[in-house]
Amino acid sequence: MKIAIIGAGIAGCAVYLELKKHLSKDVDVKIYEAYDTGKDVTFEDREQGPTHSSTLIVGGGLGIAPNGLGVIQRLDEELLREVTRDGYVITRSNLKSKNGNLLMYIDPDGSTTKEPGEPLKKLNMVACSRHSLYRCLRTRIPDEDIVTKRVSQVIANPEGRNIIRFVDGSEPVEADVIIGADGVKSTAKRALFPEAEEDQYPPHYEGLVGIGGFIPATGLAEFVEKGSMNFIFGGNGFFGYYFPDSDPSDPNRENPYVASKPGETLAWWSTYEIKECPDRSTLDMDDVSRHLRERHAQWKDPVIQQIIKSARVTHMYPTWTSPPLPTWERDGVVLLGDAAHALPSTSGQGVSQALEDCEAFVLFLAHQMKRRDASKPDAQKQAIVKAAKQYMDLRKPRVTEILESAKKIQNSKRDMGVVREYAMYSMFKLFSFFPNAVAKPTRKIYEYNVAEEAAQIIARDS
Repeated sequence: MKIAIIGAGIAGCAVYLELKKHLSKDVDVKIYEAYDTGKDVTFEDREQGPTHSSTLIVGGGLGIAPNGLGVIQRLDEELLREVTRDGYVITRSNLKSKNGNLLMYIDPDGSTTKEPGEPLKKLNMVACSRHSLYRCLRTRIPDEDIVTKRVSQVIANPEGRNIIRFVDGSEPVEADVIIGADGVKSTAKRALFPEAEEDQYPPHYEGLVGIGGFIPATGLAEFVEKGSMNFIFGGNGFFGYYFPDSDPSDPNRENPYVASKPGETLAWWSTYEIKECPDRSTLDMDDVSRHLRERHAQWKDPVIQQIIKSARVTHMYPTWTSPPLPTWERDGVVLLGDAAHALPSTSGQGVSQALEDCEAFVLFLAHQMKRRDASKPDAQKQAIVKAAKQYMDLRKPRVTEILESAKKIQNSKRDMGVVREYAMYSMFKLFSFFPNAVAKPTRKIYEYNVAEEAAQIIARDS
């Protein structure tokens, strides 16, 4: 069997590793990526040129929720330790008002009573830079299995192997399975709807943008609790900050159950409303930095005040989501991650849901391949299509529910009047008196084990 993955970002690398773990060694897996992903290429090198949504050049920081860490743990225990070592364990989330008042706090277990920094019995969230997570995955993939070519077209073939064409006009590639892990502006997605001349399901700009980065934490550590991620709400935007790495001397820095001593860097981001999607090619980043200072000038959090004085904004990231697709598969072309369902950052689940996609699809594919005689092309095609259907049946309801919830929450980041702003604060304070009600939706997401869910479906199918 020949499998081609489009996109060498986090999802593309993760599904490659899942395939290598669960499928036979004679399966040929290659990744096709438009940008050089060589291990010696620096993050700054990748920042040059146009932004492509499937690669690590997008974004700054991210959080891997416990359900996403569970996927990594099942894939490779050493990988989990490395991801944790390069990131920072979060055991508590603080929700504050722009006036500096703590509205409520929660932890990944859903509790609102645990002491700050106290270890959990379950996996915590790990916050890190997008680049560090990417590097942990990428370094496990042989260079020869990543081909640097820009894909121009993917063709789903109902009768035989699927086809990939390239921008440079080089020889097309045929594959039994083509996995589209090429982001919100996916080229592979077009293969699912070949009758349409234009993209019927283009990504939707949500009217929000994010800026952020990393600054030295000198003088700020006393204001940021160990193991905390901080979310500050206001009437004219949203601000967040956290430690993205641990002190190299801390013996617990690779333990995902304990918040270690923080490192010397603080990650921050600011989200706010812009009606029309900005054109990055014409953005004046000095002007964006000035607006950042003006927007948060009256916010009383001392960390925010220090950040806006010293931070230099270099990038802006519009929030994109994908409209619900009627299918994520056609004749062995399968979408996962942002190519299938781009989630807003408010969900806190973008990376974790992509990781769940990777594990679920590969488990179903491995199961279906074992049930059929893989030496017969027709049987192989049937196995691939059946695995994709099981994958969609499992994944679509969960992702849709998370998306709908995230869209409601992200409205708190839009501009609002004073009355609505203080009503929002009152709502958070009210929720703090009902910790079980607050914890229930969080636990539902975090405690989900996609491998167990897939195993139940496989057992019924056996």
